[in-house]
Amino acid sequence: MSKQPESLPLEAMRVDKWLWAARFFKTRSAAKEAIEGGKVHHQGERVKVSKEIRVGMQLTIQQGFDKKTVLIKGLSAQRGPAPVAQQLYDETSDSITRRELHSTQRKLHNLARPEHRPSKKDRRDLQKFKHDNDQQTQRTWSYHDD
Repeated sequence: MSKQPESLPLEAMRVDKWLWAARFFKTRSAAKEAIEGGKVHHQGERVKVSKEIRVGMQLTIQQGFDKKTVLIKGLSAQRGPAPVAQQLYDETSDSITRRELHSTQRKLHNLARPEHRPSKKDRRDLQKFKHDNDQQTQRTWSYHDD
């Protein structure tokens, strides 16, 4: 197989190679695993690793908690710097607002957690509290048995 000269623009390329070039994944094998795991969709359907993509297609990519819907603007056979890679796609406005909403919900959910682990004194107080309440519960149950 002969390689295509660099001067000719690409008309189509494999989705795993594009995801790597657009810097969604660090390696092509990571992109391949994500595709095989059902994390990449085109028109609501899972794509295969060898799927040929073209400019104008829309992909939905799930990375961790984030689910991005992107419109392909360009193709590149080489992985370049991040600013160049970001020019290969546009994220839809719906996708951006949905991701921001989920992000704020996750942040608010984490506010309910304590800021630090309980100290030895805190643990002793918790154990004492539980022990005292267990004894009160047992006493109340024993009164109802009479």
